[in-house]
Amino acid sequence: MNTTSNGALKKCCAVSFAAGFLSMGAVQASDLPAVNLGNTTFYDGTPLPGGAGWTSSLYYSNYQGRKVTDKHGDEIGLPKSTTNVDSSILQMIYQDGGGVGKNWGLSFLLPVVTKAHVNDGLNNAVLDAQEGVGDLSVGAFLQFDPIMGKEGPLFAQRFEVDVIAPTGKYDKNKAINPGSNFWSFNPYWAGTLWATPKTTVSWRLHYLWNGKNDDPSPGAYGAEARDMQAGQAVHMNFNALYAFRPDFQVGINGYWLKQFTDTQIDGHDVSGRKEQVFAIGPGAVYSFSKDNIVTANLYFESEAENRPEGNRFVLRWLHKL
Repeated sequence: MNTTSNGALKKCCAVSFAAGFLSMGAVQASDLPAVNLGNTTFYDGTPLPGGAGWTSSLYYSNYQGRKVTDKHGDEIGLPKSTTNVDSSILQMIYQDGGGVGKNWGLSFLLPVVTKAHVNDGLNNAVLDAQEGVGDLSVGAFLQFDPIMGKEGPLFAQRFEVDVIAPTGKYDKNKAINPGSNFWSFNPYWAGTLWATPKTTVSWRLHYLWNGKNDDPSPGAYGAEARDMQAGQAVHMNFNALYAFRPDFQVGINGYWLKQFTDTQIDGHDVSGRKEQVFAIGPGAVYSFSKDNIVTANLYFESEAENRPEGNRFVLRWLHKL
C-alpha cells in the first residue's frame, strides 16, 4: 500500500532509483509506510455478514509498477524499469453482538511479502529487496447498525482506531523492506450509503501519522542521517456497486492518497518529497453464503507523485469462523 532525493534519482543511480518510491501493498521502501490502498471496498461500512464472533479475512495482492515519478509526476529512472510485488495479508476480526444500535470489535492484521522484485531497466541489475513478514496492525472499532428505511437499509458506518507496530522485517541497507521500522497511527471512518435497494456507495477515509525511524537508510536519506519521520497523509478507498443478484454484484472502485506535510530528516523539513496517487478500476463480489464472500478488484493508477505508478490486483476471501 510505501526515499532518495530527486537529484540522486535523476542521476539514474541503480540503487537510488529503486529505493525511492516503492510504496505498495505490504512493502515499505519510501517515506510513507504500507497502508490500505484498495484492499477494502464494497459494503465497507456495514457489519460483518456472519454476525458476532470471529471472522477471518485473507487477501492476495499483486502490484505491477510501470514507471516511477518525481515531485511533478514526471517519469524518472531508466526506460523499461519495472516493479513486481506479491503479498498476502491475514486479518482476524472479532465483532461483539451484544450492543443495541452499535457494537465494538477488534482487528488484527499481518502482511507477508512473498515476492519483491525491482529491475532498473538495464536487464542486469535487480535491486536489493527482501521478503518476509510485515508490520502488525492492531485496531479497535465501533460498528453502528444500519439505519433502516421502508425498502431496506439506508446507511451504515464504522469508526476504527488502528496502530501499526514496527514488527516487520527491516534492513536499512535493503531497497525494499516488508517493515517500516517506525510506529504509525491510522484511524478511519467507513460508510455505506444505499442510493437504491440494489445500488450502494461506500468509502473508507483514513488519517495517517508516522513516528520516527531511528535507523534510516543511508542510501535514501544520506550517510549522516540519524533519523527520519515521514509526513502526515490522508488516504481513501471508494466505490459504487450494483447488485445484479443477491449473490453477485459488480461495481467501480478506487483509492486516493495525499501526503500533506513534509518528511523530516534529523528534525528538519525536506521539501519535494510529498507523495500522492489516484487509482480506479472494476470490481466484483460473489457470495457463496453469508459466511464465505469473495471480492476481486483491479486498479489502474494515475496522478502519481514521488512514487511508482502502475496496476494493482486485490483478491479477498471473507470467512466466518
